[in-house]
Amino acid sequence: MDKKKAASLSIYSNSLLIIVKLIAGLMMHSVGVISEAIHSSIDLIASFIAFLSIRISVKPPDEDHPYGHGKYEDISGFVEALLIFSAALLIIYAAVQKIISGAYVKNLDAGIVVMFFASIVNGVISYILFRVAKRTESIALRADAMHLLTDVFTSLGVAIGLIAIKITKIDILDPIIAIFVAVIIIKTSISLTHEAIKELSDSSLPEEEVEKIINIINSNPEVTSFHKLRTRKVGAKREIDIHLRINKDYNIVDAHNLSHKIQNQIREEFPYAYVMIHLEPESKTKE
Repeated sequence: MDKKKAASLSIYSNSLLIIVKLIAGLMMHSVGVISEAIHSSIDLIASFIAFLSIRISVKPPDEDHPYGHGKYEDISGFVEALLIFSAALLIIYAAVQKIISGAYVKNLDAGIVVMFFASIVNGVISYILFRVAKRTESIALRADAMHLLTDVFTSLGVAIGLIAIKITKIDILDPIIAIFVAVIIIKTSISLTHEAIKELSDSSLPEEEVEKIINIINSNPEVTSFHKLRTRKVGAKREIDIHLRINKDYNIVDAHNLSHKIQNQIREEFPYAYVMIHLEPESKTKE
């Protein structure tokens, strides 16, 4: 399954769950279940954003975007994080209003079944999205998968809460559960925001990946030294820029072949990498 099909699958599943949760929540007068419907509604919007960003990000470089369109996925991840945070605030507001006005829940069995059903559906879809996201290194798809994984736990939390209400007859547990769901959602949004900002601000690749690049360079004895190693991640693509020093007596053909050799070695480790190598003659002065 490719990225676009995976994003489409998320749209379909979220649409189904919104309808099911909303009907159940209104029938039950349950702010906890309705909060889950709101959560899925925001996830649906996020899924649309992820789908559109993926469609744009796979476009080849053009005159306006000579380095490609990968940043659209990073922007998508940031917007999705903001949407999740907004959903959490809406849920908290609704829960507080329910506490003030009085909480009364009915048709508990229907809500319990719906929440367990939602957990199973989201669990399966999030597993599929995580697999595709890992294979394609898509931050937009990974963000979408994280949303759905959060839904799994929040839906289970609501289901357990409804069971507790059924046993204890304490209806105020419903808005309290909704607030608990919102806190989990906020935690997820903060994590996604941090990741998206890191990539939008062109932070270096993780230390372990930089170390792999250095090891590849050092495995070529023709390279006497290197400097100005710059790395960043744009969508699923890594961009690597480095200056390599070689013996000044190297002829241009051998130097050119060495450059291509190292580029290919790096791309074997990072298939989606864009590698720019600058060759310099070795000198006594080192930067």
